[in-house]
Amino acid sequence: MKPLKIAVAGLGTVGAGLVKLLSDNAGIIAARAGRPIVVTAISARDRNRDRGIVIGADVAWYDDAAQMAAKADADVIVEVIGGSEGIARQVVETAIARGLHVVTANKALLAHHGVALAQAAEAKGVALGFEAAVAGGIPIIKALKEGLAGNSLSRVTGILNGTCNYILTTMRETGRDFADVLAEAQALGYAEADPSFDIDGVDAAHKLSILTSLAFATPVDFASMYVEGIRHVSAVDIDFADKLGYRIKLLGIAQATDHGIEQRVHPCMVPVTTPIATVDGVFNAVVAEGDFVGRSIYEGRGAGAGPTASAVAADIIDIARGNRSPVFGVPVGALAAKGIAAMERRQGAYYMRLMVLDRPGVLADVAQALRAEGVSVEQMIQPGRAPGETVPMVMTLHDTVEADMNRAVARIAALDAVVEPPRLIRIEHM
Repeated sequence: MKPLKIAVAGLGTVGAGLVKLLSDNAGIIAARAGRPIVVTAISARDRNRDRGIVIGADVAWYDDAAQMAAKADADVIVEVIGGSEGIARQVVETAIARGLHVVTANKALLAHHGVALAQAAEAKGVALGFEAAVAGGIPIIKALKEGLAGNSLSRVTGILNGTCNYILTTMRETGRDFADVLAEAQALGYAEADPSFDIDGVDAAHKLSILTSLAFATPVDFASMYVEGIRHVSAVDIDFADKLGYRIKLLGIAQATDHGIEQRVHPCMVPVTTPIATVDGVFNAVVAEGDFVGRSIYEGRGAGAGPTASAVAADIIDIARGNRSPVFGVPVGALAAKGIAAMERRQGAYYMRLMVLDRPGVLADVAQALRAEGVSVEQMIQPGRAPGETVPMVMTLHDTVEADMNRAVARIAALDAVVEPPRLIRIEHM
């Protein structure tokens, strides 16, 4: 059959990985796709850089990715440049306008412009594939769109950022603090020189906004996301979590509630007995809960050349086979806003660590502040005594409404004996 022609915009880690995968596995890919898949055009800034791949003389090279999208002899444009605006957006919009299929690994682009791009692709009758945009090599997009299509989903939870998971895992295993482990992650290439998108939770939030749309048939709504990163998580908190039978993970959580859809990214304590607590290092995991299937768990490498290229290739093979499905699982016109549940209405358990002066009456004052807002203590740890000195006071608190918890924390922070801002981490019993 006629080969499917691919043009690749971006030849970094993922782009080079894709070219290698399509070359190394050309035979099995052609058998599974029902036709050969060939790279006919590439765009990258540096033609002379050694990327460890062979680019044939018959492959057209473009210095301008947008020009490639407009002119290349291709059936599919693969965008692996990244970024929500600029050249990446221009490449995708140009390709769709030409009537070309698009495959992208760009979660930021989809988080900010996903609905508009889906609408444009639908109008042109072309595919917009993005398996690689969420959780790398884990086929979670296909799972939500196809494997779980017969279910009404109630909740999707995930470890969606490998950098944060590596940092939290290493802190737990070594007892080192955040800044030290972050520097190591940067040296090893697990974290960017500017790690803000990762450690402040933005990358995970981009991915969660996509999963929320797929799970609940709602428009992508990144702007309504509650986002909190891991900068404030200390080795002290991780050690106390271990003593209490928990692991700290940065989770993305989307769930249906009586008040609308919750979308939140923040550090959580999860019981050590739950499967997601054992997902360590740079690995990702997603847990989906449906009315008929129950709970299903997906785990794998969330980034890197091989896993991400594998996900891109899966979308390309679907296009070669002629498989088509709505971009977000249902036609754009069927995406319905279901309302956003305010973070203040979240109800659940909490961990709280206070640094207090060790003197009589402090515990009674803290208890009074909690009681005033209807917050009850499940258990407490106060290791050792140091009269007149600063000591930690750690509590886990029964299920409480977030707004009540925040008011209680404000009361506690105002106490003279509390010498640092209270540290609060939500507990998720999965």
